[in-house]
Amino acid sequence: MSSLTVLDLFAGAGGLSAGLGSSGGYRTVQAVEMDIAAAATYAANHPEADVFVGPIQDWLRTSDIPSVDVIVGGPPCQGFSTLGKQDAEDERNTLWEEYAHTIVRARPRYFVVENVAAFMKSAQYEQFVQAVQPGGQLADYTFEARVLNAADYGAFQARKRAVLIGHHRDLPFPGWPTPTHVGAHLTVREAFRGMDGTWDALDLPDRTHTFAGVELPGVFRTRELHIGRVYSPVSMARFRRIPPGGNRFDLPDDLLAPCWRKHTSGSGDVMGRLRWDQPSVTIRTEFFKPEKGRYLHPEQHRAITHYEAAILQGFPRDYKWVGSKTAIARQIGNAVPLPLGAALGQQLTAASRRSERR
Repeated sequence: MSSLTVLDLFAGAGGLSAGLGSSGGYRTVQAVEMDIAAAATYAANHPEADVFVGPIQDWLRTSDIPSVDVIVGGPPCQGFSTLGKQDAEDERNTLWEEYAHTIVRARPRYFVVENVAAFMKSAQYEQFVQAVQPGGQLADYTFEARVLNAADYGAFQARKRAVLIGHHRDLPFPGWPTPTHVGAHLTVREAFRGMDGTWDALDLPDRTHTFAGVELPGVFRTRELHIGRVYSPVSMARFRRIPPGGNRFDLPDDLLAPCWRKHTSGSGDVMGRLRWDQPSVTIRTEFFKPEKGRYLHPEQHRAITHYEAAILQGFPRDYKWVGSKTAIARQIGNAVPLPLGAALGQQLTAASRRSERR
């Protein structure tokens, strides 16, 4: 069977494409990403792909849309994420429509949409459901949707994501990948095995990379991202008082921030330590800030490094990164865990082989 061709929308650093590629049988022909640093990271790791830098609306208006076997992508989710303020009018909520326009023009055999679990209860999801009904924009297609936990497929983190697997109505539904690690999740300890717990530097190496006519920091390998921060004395005092598996509720009153004194309930992940013998929590874009979640090292008095976060996402140690520290953190946090991408890729490959034998 020849390789399945892939179009990657809202491609980010390429985690989903990398996951598919690791399962074999895929060739990404084009990617669309508006963040230039993320697009540069994608291009550095997927040299076979044509990377469009800019909004998907501009790409649809100005580009020749390739015919492909598979479309993948995760439209930005901030407008209906359970984190922060939800905004039904957030313009990012309409980007699923551009995904749908692409399906109409590229005519894939299959498509995969990945998003936060809350997407399943959003108006946008219901609009997607309506689009595949008779007379709808995507009437030639249908899909099934589930919330999948990346840890069930061999990821080092418990990350629940809504996944839609769509297919042309001439083809059967590909099926869902079989979970491989239920009851045997991989752990933080396994992820960090062989890694030096002491970070290497405060800053990235002094190196630049030119992409799309813009000079950016890079290219850096994953193993070069073991970078730390200088913490204030009060932060260090807090870290020292938080035991293994603990969080802000373990702090004495004199080390509590004023907002924590007022809120004695709520998330136990704030200023929390990762647990050695469990998967990590979801790695988000500000994992380097302990006040944002359970991102303290299991035993050291610091947040996890970019290197450690990338490993928890499943990126290989030689993956290439472009951008500032903040830009790379955003790319890591927004990525699809590679083992989940690989599981989806294996399922689509198997379905494609079955359809060719019919």
